[in-house]
Amino acid sequence: MLRVTPLVELHGVTRHVALPNGTTLQILRGVDLAVSPGEHVAIIGRSGTGKSTLLNILGLLDSPTDGEYLLEGTPVGTLRGRARARRRGDDFGFVFQQFNLLAGRTALENVAAPLLYARGKKFWTRTRAAAAMLDRVGLGDRLDTMPEKLSGGEQQRVAIARALVRGPRVILADEPTGALDVDTGRAIMDLLDTAATDTGAALVTITHDLAIAARADRQFRLADGVLVPITLDDAGEPYVPVMAPAVAPAVAPAPAVAPAPADGPVPEDTEAVA
Repeated sequence: MLRVTPLVELHGVTRHVALPNGTTLQILRGVDLAVSPGEHVAIIGRSGTGKSTLLNILGLLDSPTDGEYLLEGTPVGTLRGRARARRRGDDFGFVFQQFNLLAGRTALENVAAPLLYARGKKFWTRTRAAAAMLDRVGLGDRLDTMPEKLSGGEQQRVAIARALVRGPRVILADEPTGALDVDTGRAIMDLLDTAATDTGAALVTITHDLAIAARADRQFRLADGVLVPITLDDAGEPYVPVMAPAVAPAVAPAPAVAPAPADGPVPEDTEAVA
């Protein structure tokens, strides 16, 4: 059977920072993760558990303290300066909870912005590519609309179009539905899932919403910097195996003893118990 090389692989990745008082804050502890082309992985966890740090490491915005990160089999630690920035721009698309759109720029200009740093044909055809991507996310009639004139769901669609316009190999979504209502959030995840499937990109979603996480091919929980696989059912509830109740060993019943009266002498016919 042909083994598919994961797009991203983490082996024993740790991240810690030194605090002013001389102590060390452990953020990630020995994280192992592999995500293949076209696969959707969800990571859940409470605030402060290291989810954003993990996403920043995956997106080449931060570096691990220890461990190894492979990007399509290439050790990320060997990338320096421009090579690292080029891989980040070419291979990764970021979608955030806060849409981070450029104020005073139209939807078209927002989506075309990442292509200002492209080379060759991608640079010269950036406006056409941005218009095509907005049409793909259902906003072909809102090209010249300013962000403040768009609904929350439409703004997130613009943000997704911006993330996808360079054809990333890895899509990193940090709470992409956190600022949206339930129905709009589902539509946004449908869009991300379709984009990943159509292009063969890996999709990594950070979310606190178990129903959103349940859509992924695999789920993980990050707690105290430790990443562990979990299983969610279709409703987004954690799956806990049902264990058969333990059977207590048979115990011979103790002989019945008549209770002593509250006061007064013990009746003569009551047997003494040694």
